[in-house]
Amino acid sequence: MRVMGKSRIVLIAALVALGAVPHATANAQPAGQVVAVESLPAAATAPDSARAERLIYRSTTANDEPTTTSAAVYFPAGEAPEGGWPVIAWAHGTVGLGDECAYSIAGPAAVDRDWAYLGTWLNQGYAIVAADYAGLGGPGEHPYLNGVAEAHNVVDAVRAATAQYPSLSNKWVAVGQSQGAGAAVTTARYATEFGGPTLDYRGGVATGIPAYIEDAIQLLGPALPPVPLSSHLTAYVLYILSGLRTTYPTLDIDSFLTDTGRTWLTRAQSTCIGPLGEDLATTKPTLASFFTRPLADIPHLHTLLTGYMGLPESGYNRPLFLAQGLEDTDVITPQTLRYAATLKANAQPLTFHTYPTDHNGTVNASLTDSIPFVRSLFA
Repeated sequence: MRVMGKSRIVLIAALVALGAVPHATANAQPAGQVVAVESLPAAATAPDSARAERLIYRSTTANDEPTTTSAAVYFPAGEAPEGGWPVIAWAHGTVGLGDECAYSIAGPAAVDRDWAYLGTWLNQGYAIVAADYAGLGGPGEHPYLNGVAEAHNVVDAVRAATAQYPSLSNKWVAVGQSQGAGAAVTTARYATEFGGPTLDYRGGVATGIPAYIEDAIQLLGPALPPVPLSSHLTAYVLYILSGLRTTYPTLDIDSFLTDTGRTWLTRAQSTCIGPLGEDLATTKPTLASFFTRPLADIPHLHTLLTGYMGLPESGYNRPLFLAQGLEDTDVITPQTLRYAATLKANAQPLTFHTYPTDHNGTVNASLTDSIPFVRSLFA
């Protein structure tokens, strides 16, 4: 019998209630503990993978609460080298907030881009562990752009996969794009601390980095110019509001929203990025129409936002590769350039490249430089 997502969690809870699973055992599972192994649907299976499975494992969500989440694991062709396949921990871009949007269920939102990118890494001889992030395909809501929670999910996915599959090495790097770039950068900062002595973290790669988004989010409110943004940018704002509501329930985010804002936020919590973007492109709501009062009414808002989604500016103990498209309008490119300059000024181990590409184009364009960078990390 194959059970996926929240259905599996309901089943486990029912077994606990019936006494089939002892309460102490169910509650004491450590982060990275494998709960189940499942087959992947075709939509979530990388075409270049020789074998692929879905792991259900224990991890952490907002406010360090324990949870159960999932990841896709892709294996390259051939026999594993001595010591096992080195691991790429893939932190994916925005797919949405609904369970059916999870990477290990629906696959990537940018199918051609991601499969080409992951296929390149597989063909280079790396296994890939792609965490879904807490709340996607599992219990609870997804705390979108909560960097520390996502870092726990990525590290725990690697811990679960390397424990489950003897053919995987404990040597790994974090690689991410867009939302996943923020997750990969935060993972890079905390990988050694979160991973402990059983994992050998080597470095990180991130493209399309959402740096200093908190500077823009603090300006949200009814006084914004009544001009529609691109549908994707509006969707990102809705996802961030949902993430704030999940991470900080006492803020009462709904009290800042109009009926229009609450309606769109409810829709965003169950709709994947593609359909939500299409709805927003048709309706063209303005951000100003979402708010009854400014988010700046929240005391110490910028400090709160920085703790929630801000990217670490120091503390990296392994090499970090950042790549940014100069025509990227999905993130704030000048802020990404500012972030790279800040890391350099703070003497962090940064390699930084720019490309004449947009948000999607940078992913594969950067491979010319990121492949030798990652190869050197495992040398």
